[in-house]
Amino acid sequence: MTETLFDTAFWRGRRVLVTGHTGFKGAWLSLLLERLGAQVTGLALPPATEPSLFAATGLERQIDSRLGDVRDAATVTEVVRAAEPEVILHLAAQALVRESYRDPVGTFATNLLGTVHLLEAVRRHPSARAVVIVTSDKCYENREWLWAYREKSALGGRDPYAASKACAELATRAFRESFFTGDGPAVATARAGNVIGGGDWAADRLVPDTVAALAAGRPVELRYPHAVRPWQHVLDPLAGYLRLAERLAAEGAAWAEPWNFAPAEEDAQSVGWLVARLQEAWGGGTSGWTDQPGPRPHEHVYLKLDASKARARLGWRPRLRLADTVAWTISWYRAFAGGADAASLAHEQLARYESLP
Repeated sequence: MTETLFDTAFWRGRRVLVTGHTGFKGAWLSLLLERLGAQVTGLALPPATEPSLFAATGLERQIDSRLGDVRDAATVTEVVRAAEPEVILHLAAQALVRESYRDPVGTFATNLLGTVHLLEAVRRHPSARAVVIVTSDKCYENREWLWAYREKSALGGRDPYAASKACAELATRAFRESFFTGDGPAVATARAGNVIGGGDWAADRLVPDTVAALAAGRPVELRYPHAVRPWQHVLDPLAGYLRLAERLAAEGAAWAEPWNFAPAEEDAQSVGWLVARLQEAWGGGTSGWTDQPGPRPHEHVYLKLDASKARARLGWRPRLRLADTVAWTISWYRAFAGGADAASLAHEQLARYESLP
């Protein structure tokens, strides 16, 4: 990667632990770190989907991939002890709102206790200089405001997923202020918008559902077509996480805070708007959308994040506008469906991303 994005000398040979490396964001992050020359260890459950970006890109052969559950404290502690990571990026999570209604206990166990298990392992084996705990844009107390939430906005959560992420934020703050002061590990949290991009096959996610419907020539079923979300390409927040980790490692406590990583305000658009743009990019006529039948759990209508702090202090800003994000995403799925190699597609987009102004 170029110096304009990352400190390549910092990442080359650096021992890095990524939790959740078999998931969509975690796999992209692991590919990025491997490209930077880091020594990556991953801890996660087996991929939840078939296909998966993790399997399709052959990540298991490129990094030290360890399958385990962050809900098991002994497993987390052993991986941290053995890997002796200098940087930790914690992405392991139960990341679906509807699944949190089906399994609230499992959601809290993964998102809250999994985070606590990692922080306790870091406390017992403090090899890491920088720890980035990735939570969610939904950790804020959503008041259906039309304006964006800032890092000092109140935490909350009406559904189990959002509440579990707010709890993870509170737990991280407690560990940071109780145990990680002075010269110890610098621990920050990162709250990103709704990420999209090629290689996501998760259930109950807008882009995978839309792509599947487009490939089948049928309308996509939408729960809340008018809900507004801060959509962004997956590589934009990942670049922010790595830039934050660099600052944490170099300067410590001054950067050990919550951080929003979000698109420009005009790129926060409705679900229906995004589906229409995905269909246009796919071409060959649009299949439209229909209301999803059956009962629907509550989801908030408006959600926007303010990333002005990351822009001002970290020098981070999104490199892809939403129109480009849609084009990159659809081109990835189309090429993969046509038989293109997933790893080649991923590295091609990583190279294009690094060349953007």
